[in-house]
Amino acid sequence: MLTKTILKKILNVKHTAIDDVVFNSDGSMSVRVHPTKGQQCRCGICGKKSPMYDNGRGWRRWRTCDWNTNIVYIEANSPRVCCPEHGVVTASVPWARHDSGFTYEFEQQVTWLATSCPKKVVSALMRISWHTVGPIISRVKKDIDPNPEHRFDGLVNIGVDETSYRKGHKYLTVIVDHDKGKVIWACKGHGKSVFTKFFKLLTPEQLASIRLVSGDGAKWIAECLKEFCPDAQRCLDPFHVVQWAGEALDDVRREAWRDAKKKAPKTPKRSPGRPPKDVAPPDTTAKDLKGSRYALGKAPENLTEAQMAQLEMIAKSDKRLYRAYLLKEELRLVFQQDVENGKRMLDHWIKWAQHCRIPVFVELQRKIRRHYDAIIATLEHRLSNARIEAINNKIKLSIRMAYGFRNMDNMLDTIMLRCSDIEVRLPWESQLTGMVTHTY
Repeated sequence: MLTKTILKKILNVKHTAIDDVVFNSDGSMSVRVHPTKGQQCRCGICGKKSPMYDNGRGWRRWRTCDWNTNIVYIEANSPRVCCPEHGVVTASVPWARHDSGFTYEFEQQVTWLATSCPKKVVSALMRISWHTVGPIISRVKKDIDPNPEHRFDGLVNIGVDETSYRKGHKYLTVIVDHDKGKVIWACKGHGKSVFTKFFKLLTPEQLASIRLVSGDGAKWIAECLKEFCPDAQRCLDPFHVVQWAGEALDDVRREAWRDAKKKAPKTPKRSPGRPPKDVAPPDTTAKDLKGSRYALGKAPENLTEAQMAQLEMIAKSDKRLYRAYLLKEELRLVFQQDVENGKRMLDHWIKWAQHCRIPVFVELQRKIRRHYDAIIATLEHRLSNARIEAINNKIKLSIRMAYGFRNMDNMLDTIMLRCSDIEVRLPWESQLTGMVTHTY
């Protein structure tokens, strides 16, 4: 087999002719090539044949995958062509994307590593700059996902939630297809304006296919559904409902702690040594109430012996706080029932909270009444935001692994590569399955 054929096989390039191999002074190696006749004088954007304009900047090189420990480049002339549609642009080459200094194989390997490793590890292994990884991810994502709108076809059950990606109340909105368990859309910001952007991307047929939408109790979710999907039902995430009750219970606990602290007698500073037998022990009610947050918040089946003792103390010493705890527990149990029993328990809970003489729970039952239909829909269809919360954790992990993103587009592309239905393969996997065809 000829040496040029071997080099072409190792480089895994098509429609390319090998001219020469040059060893550079820095220890790297350059393989000088030129496109075959059929691939010359093509627009770098659309790939159409165009008349040659000039020689451009002359020789140009593209980084390809390393050969063992040696850095390897592909070098070729880079003329410009005059495209009728795009004007004067650099001519395309069959081994790399337009406006990229890396070959297809190199960028594909970097992208696969970026979906599995921290960006710092990728930059060290591939010997490229930290800030080079993000643009590579965006180029590969655009190439392997040319039609992202296909994810909007056949939507039935979707979920919406926002998650923070940076300090300072910086949020992004994530839309998930419950049936596939994948992200279908993500955008910077949150609120009605962002959710409206998503609905405006959908066709009337795609909007009509949506039946269930899960989310928290945000008002803008209901407003957007009423405007764009009037036939869809909203399901209120059980976690957020129980969280409302937990926050109300914590308010009652803090109020009880402040009252106990005021009522506790002021004891003089104890002198050194063992206290006399006739001295009454100090009142620790306020201290015990302050440390009872986890005992009140956990489910009864998960309590430790010490936390069960704390609940018994609260039941004897503070009836109001214990009543608030029982209200929280009954609301949590509503979501563990079937539709009929759950609806019966929810109606009973609303009446109980309405007359419980605890202001925060009286206000909470008004909030529950406003979301009554969405809670009943949740009991009926058993749809929650649990999958979205898991994906949000994966998104936060991706951001931490990259030590943050300076470019929002790079971050969104990384999220889609990791959390959507896009499959990123290694170069040799794509070669075996015949996936990569970069010719025009």
